[in-house]
Amino acid sequence: MTPTEPLLARGPAAPGAVRPPLPVKMVIAGGFGVGKTTAVGAISEIEPLTTEASITEVAAGVDDLTHTPRKTTTTVAMDFGCLTIDPTLKLYLFGTPGQERFGFMWDDIVEGAVGGLVIVDTRRLDDCYAAVDYFEHKGIPFAVAVNAFDGRVEHSLEEVRWALDVSDGVPVVVFDARERGSVRDALLVVLELALARTER
Repeated sequence: MTPTEPLLARGPAAPGAVRPPLPVKMVIAGGFGVGKTTAVGAISEIEPLTTEASITEVAAGVDDLTHTPRKTTTTVAMDFGCLTIDPTLKLYLFGTPGQERFGFMWDDIVEGAVGGLVIVDTRRLDDCYAAVDYFEHKGIPFAVAVNAFDGRVEHSLEEVRWALDVSDGVPVVVFDARERGSVRDALLVVLELALARTER
């Protein structure tokens, strides 16, 4: 089964039956400290499950904290939350760890996902190359979401698209990982992309 087939897998409900929402898995990815945990926490209708650990002196020597000096914790496995889009559809959100040393977990986290949202900090675009390459290699539809740190971004969306070398078929949007509505809109872009792929 391809990642997007679950969107079309169920047949019609029996007359009068109340069907629970269709569960759909989506991944939120990106580099260290770009806002993945924040985004899951902002949108999840349940208390999000996080695997945050304190940044030790050793980790601080490995992870670049230049642009995130107030960051004291980091995701070491994944984040999890969920969002009911409407009575027919429920998103299950899985946030990946951002550091390359945790990359061995990605295949398990991404398995069965219909799409991905790659969060980008324009002050350090190179941190998201691995996530972009991963989704392209796996053939999983994804969108790029530029996180507006301090309410602004350092580069235009076209500059971001050029720097990441993503095709015109990959949406590139600006969002604020702290704002529920903004996160919802970015996730809907990915969902629409996945649905469009199933209709080809």
